[in-house]
Amino acid sequence: MKRTLYIISVLIAVLSVIATSFGLFYSDGGEAYTFINQYGDSVTIFGNGLYKHDSLFMAPIFKGTDCAILFIGVPALIIALLLDYRRNSTSTELFLTAILALFAYYSTSIAFGVTYNFLHLIYIGLFGLSFFGLIIGISQIQINTKITLSRKGINTFLIISGIALFVAWLPDILVSLANGRSLALIEVYTTEITYVLDMGLISPLCFVCIYLLNKEKRMGYILLAIMLTVGIFVGLMVIIQTLFQIHFGVALPIEALITKVAIFTVLAIAALYFEVKLFKAIKQSANP
Repeated sequence: MKRTLYIISVLIAVLSVIATSFGLFYSDGGEAYTFINQYGDSVTIFGNGLYKHDSLFMAPIFKGTDCAILFIGVPALIIALLLDYRRNSTSTELFLTAILALFAYYSTSIAFGVTYNFLHLIYIGLFGLSFFGLIIGISQIQINTKITLSRKGINTFLIISGIALFVAWLPDILVSLANGRSLALIEVYTTEITYVLDMGLISPLCFVCIYLLNKEKRMGYILLAIMLTVGIFVGLMVIIQTLFQIHFGVALPIEALITKVAIFTVLAIAALYFEVKLFKAIKQSANP
């Protein structure tokens, strides 16, 4: 299964480079334009490049994600792959699996969130490879020694993270329900995939992780590594996405910067701190 996992990881890296390079650098010379959507709202469409059919608000976010994946995510995947190939330890297996989880999150976001374009088959390939790679990665991790890790801080972090994801996104949904209409920034989209992933999957997993860690279950440590790694990269992505939005002239209200950018940045810093502690504890347990 190791060979299969390595092949999948290489294919993910290749497809990610293709997808993100087109997203960042491809231009067809088009210009932004406006139209009225089915809710009667005036929506400005980006009009250029791979995301020419996406909104002016979302296209820079997609470009920011492309930048983060191309220059941070792909190198991290390659490093994780090489480390596991050379050392083949519990920590390297865990690191590679956590990075694959990041790509599962990323590929789900673009496969279901980006307006249809000529890279759709690439998105489907990334989606399938990332999830099969994640399943294989999780299945081959064996944790046979007791990991000594202080859980108080980690549990607090996971609780705050689980709640923060609702604090960041739930107000948007509640306002739309109170007004009896769709989301304020639904624009040309059918739903908001980030809300679905963060509130429906990531947030509950924070609390599942706490339960499994308290029970000393193997899956608890695997989930913790995944949650921390995804948290670090999401924090970086949000910063880069915001910079791209500012570059393309998207007006961002101060409350959005506080509730979204600041929250995810602080959580990313905390996730990095606990990830270092986790991998140190794993290394010490392997070499008592």
